Amino acid sequence: MTSNRRQFTTSALVSALSAQRILGANDTISIGCIGTGGRAQVLMRNFERIRNTRIAAVCDVWKDNLAKAKQIAGPGAFATPDYRDVLSRQDVDAVLIGAPDHQHVPLTIAAVNAGKDVYVEKPLTHDLSQGVPVIEAVHRARRIVQVGTQQRSMPHMIKGKELVLAGKIGKVHKAHITWNRNSPRGAQTYQIDPAGVDWKAWLGDARRQPFDPYRFRQWRWFWDFGGGLFTDLMVHQIDIVHWILGLDHPGTATSIGDWFSTKGIWETPDTVQTLLRYPDSEVQVYFEGTFSNARNAAMIELMGADGTLYLDRGRYELYPELRTKKFPYEEWILGDGPRGADFYDNPNGELLHLTNWVESIRSRKQPAAPVEGGVSSAAAAHLANKALRSGRVVAA
Repeated sequence: MTSNRRQFTTSALVSALSAQRILGANDTISIGCIGTGGRAQVLMRNFERIRNTRIAAVCDVWKDNLAKAKQIAGPGAFATPDYRDVLSRQDVDAVLIGAPDHQHVPLTIAAVNAGKDVYVEKPLTHDLSQGVPVIEAVHRARRIVQVGTQQRSMPHMIKGKELVLAGKIGKVHKAHITWNRNSPRGAQTYQIDPAGVDWKAWLGDARRQPFDPYRFRQWRWFWDFGGGLFTDLMVHQIDIVHWILGLDHPGTATSIGDWFSTKGIWETPDTVQTLLRYPDSEVQVYFEGTFSNARNAAMIELMGADGTLYLDRGRYELYPELRTKKFPYEEWILGDGPRGADFYDNPNGELLHLTNWVESIRSRKQPAAPVEGGVSSAAAAHLANKALRSGRVVAA
């Protein structure tokens, strides 16, 4: 969306700000959804399980997504292809942003300036330069912003953090994080009528280019819109490492990447590795990601002097160091599914994270994944990509 499209007139902004209201425990929170593709539709379906919430408006620049969102929201929801129509509505208290990565910060800033609280999908930023402006905008508007790194709301992740902070595994100097899949990509084809897409609005501030149905559907793997494996998947894992260990931006990064199943199709590699250093905290973090082999799957290992904490989306496992054996092996498995699965049947991280956001809107207390955390985890991914694209070790 262009800068002009993002800017409200003074009268519209005043009207939107005047619509802010104090929400009590029994008041219904009305939500507008902007960017209602597949991921947003998953999130939208969870609102029916959160008491005193309703989807009041839906917005998407593709008529197919807009029709699906309207069906999920129900016949009473307002539908529009223009996000400004949602932000100017007085019956919308908060917005869920599910648009592609390059739209996250522009839409978030527009939303908080309109007096709306925000749930925005990860990664929060598309570029390192966006971090400070979005933090400043959120603070200035005094809005509640939850970034969609939902692992922070999972009970076993919270328990894992408690164990580490209590000194259970000793000083942590190294973390190993992964997101590996054995699912070759790149062969999909799409038949999309360009007349049903407002392509100019979808591009926003991105480089002008002709409509491409593949890029439109697989935007994560093109630099104008996404950042590949580092921003799409590593962000979830590095966010937990930052959160548990109290880390901020890495000091340096070195990365490698290759195209084993998507050569000539994707701009971003389908197999990557990066090493992030946090010299002030004496921590190294190693990430590996691929679509060629699922070994290690999606997991986090925090490696301490006295033991190792393993985390994935359905369990934790606590391993003592064999030399000292300061505690017995311990595990907590919440859901069914293979170790390291992308998703378990339990816990429902989306429902937990959205519920935390709604509770924060009512209490005006910080949510589980505030804007600063979203900027920090995305910055690690951006630094990893900077190292990847430059072919050298880079500093923050």
